[in-house]
Amino acid sequence: MLDKFKELGKLKALQDQAKNERFEANKDGVKVVVNGSFNVEEVVLNSELTVEQQADIVKECFNDAIRNAQMGMAQKMQGLGLGM
Repeated sequence: MLDKFKELGKLKALQDQAKNERFEANKDGVKVVVNGSFNVEEVVLNSELTVEQQADIVKECFNDAIRNAQMGMAQKMQGLGLGM
């Protein structure tokens, strides 16, 4: 039972740490930054691109940033012995 509480403590610490982690993706002057809790923190657009180009690139960058965050958090969980 004590081991379960230790694991919960590790998960809570990881969750708190995740809020401070930043993962970003860039393409053609467009940037999206998300944190380890998968919340968007920053979006930078490139005014030299059309609205349609920016929309497509923002989607790509958002998906890449989320994927980077998922991989980063999974690695941290494995490092704590809480493998996914």
